[in-house]
Amino acid sequence: MQAADWWSIEILDAEHAHTSATAWRDAHAQALAESLVTNGAASWKWFEHSWGVVLEVAFHEERAWLAWRDLPGTRAALDAVPDPVNGLLVHRGHGGASGSYVPREPRIAPAADRVELPEPV
Repeated sequence: MQAADWWSIEILDAEHAHTSATAWRDAHAQALAESLVTNGAASWKWFEHSWGVVLEVAFHEERAWLAWRDLPGTRAALDAVPDPVNGLLVHRGHGGASGSYVPREPRIAPAADRVELPEPV
């Protein structure tokens, strides 16, 4: 049995849009689910966040994912997101679950950069 590759489609809410990402999901979820079933998706799941929604999809082969992405219905649904320019992220792997950004504390540089080297002869 071959492991499935996961892909994430993140739809972000837009301040200037008349619809939310949740409303977009409600409008397109059934058509997307039907196309996922008929095109061999191994699994899929929706996640709702405060900033939008995420559709995680798994296919056993990358070419099946690419074929599903090129379907007219899939392309039409993705073109209809609330903000098609800045509100659509498509990437490999699980998505949308990373926490808020916390910068790292600066570390002290290694002592080796403070050692005086002898002059070349």
